[in-house]
Amino acid sequence: MFFPLLVSDFLDRAELVYGDRIAIVDEPDQPAPSLGELTYRQVGVNARAQAAKLDQLGVPVGGRVAFVSQNSGRLLTSFFGVSGFGRVLVPINFRLTQAEIEYIVDHSGADTIYVDPAARDLLPGLSAKNKFVLGEDDDLYLPGVEPRPWDGAEESATATINYTSGTTARPKGVQLTHRNLWLNSTVFGLHTTIDDNDVLLHTLPMFHVNGWGTPFGVTGVGGRHIVLRQVDGPEILRRVRDHGVTLMCAAPAVVNTILDAAADWDGPIPGRDKVRIVVAGAPPPTRTIERVQEELGWEFIQLYGLTETAPVLTINRRRSEWDELSSTDRAKRLNRAGPPALGVRLALGEGDEVLARTNHGLAGYWENPEATADAQEGNWFHTGDGGTIDADGYLTISDRKKDVIISGGENVSSIEVEDALTSHPAVREVAVIGIPDERWGELVIALVVTDGSPVTSEDLIAHCRTLLAGYKCPKRIEFTDTLARTATGKLQKFKLREPFWKGMDRNVN
Repeated sequence: MFFPLLVSDFLDRAELVYGDRIAIVDEPDQPAPSLGELTYRQVGVNARAQAAKLDQLGVPVGGRVAFVSQNSGRLLTSFFGVSGFGRVLVPINFRLTQAEIEYIVDHSGADTIYVDPAARDLLPGLSAKNKFVLGEDDDLYLPGVEPRPWDGAEESATATINYTSGTTARPKGVQLTHRNLWLNSTVFGLHTTIDDNDVLLHTLPMFHVNGWGTPFGVTGVGGRHIVLRQVDGPEILRRVRDHGVTLMCAAPAVVNTILDAAADWDGPIPGRDKVRIVVAGAPPPTRTIERVQEELGWEFIQLYGLTETAPVLTINRRRSEWDELSSTDRAKRLNRAGPPALGVRLALGEGDEVLARTNHGLAGYWENPEATADAQEGNWFHTGDGGTIDADGYLTISDRKKDVIISGGENVSSIEVEDALTSHPAVREVAVIGIPDERWGELVIALVVTDGSPVTSEDLIAHCRTLLAGYKCPKRIEFTDTLARTATGKLQKFKLREPFWKGMDRNVN
């Protein structure tokens, strides 16, 4: 017997087993009317009403439905109301420019789009036939009407198209199938041990790789979703306290905002010995991991993956064998990306590029067969990340291949230099890049955001020399107030490099 794995399975089970339980606590402070508290039975009703509305609009199975929205109960329900009934959800980064959003809507072929009220000015420029503002005129749901069933449902059908985060000029549309999403969310849940007592705070944008699978997994086990519209350190701590949060996902930049807020928090830090925070998007500094353990008292879990892998490839979580280690030594072990998650195979290819085989891997890039063939060459997914695999099978990400700095013929991992600089107490954020240099080819420099403490370039370079070989240490330090990042916290190094490489024929020297 064969029964397809579909994203609707997660809500079907939650509605059956936990129908009267509060499923979603919607963001109270948003321009659309908040949905307040919704039970799983109500979420199921809304998902079917959403599918019925798409029936009325004439959106066929396989039709693309785009959303431009910050985290909201409506977007969360759409993972089931759209994908669960055979359409393809296209969740778009709301921080993109008008031109970038127009490109994604056109490229995906979405004929229906919903935008947050704060983004209503986008609508006139979008090519979609059906254009709506979320929360207005009941355009999302058609209550009291049963939707058409998805006849011939297949797990190989595309469930979402997630466009890459915009660190390149033209984002690619990553096709993730029902099977991809089902297995990814289940593997994520297994490794992070989610259950019906969990309360998830959505600190991660839901548009980013579908919340890493948490909308599905946490729903399937009957956990509670706390919707957070805007990342804010003090507000995160307040919601942990007020809602009994036990789980959240975040990029390192978000972790830093929480740590900053904790320094000014009045009273015990909420969630101590209860919260698990899953971190990905960039390798976090060892010092950050240690601070999460000591200052917050939260469990730190590192995940490595990509949009193309839905995203889970590795999970690094504290092991009982490490219980007797110091906090610093545990943090060093957690600084690795981790061993392969269940069902994942890893290898190193040319130039130590990380290669992966997994059932979470993309079906392809939308309307881009050449890029698909390149990424899946040899039946391995080529991540574009450089790394090492130690004797224990743990992966460590050394760099984006394109961000490796070659100075005087030596390869320098910018991540290793960033980790050394961040261990200085005055450094809050740092980006290490290579800039053209006639003598060395590329010169290692660091762009640094401090905590306001008096510190000089000489101080930071001297600090690096206590931790790194001389050729790896930055030759220049430039202080700045902010670093360019994507919505998910990834450093946009191509933007940081632009002023230094302007006028050059190529971005290597």
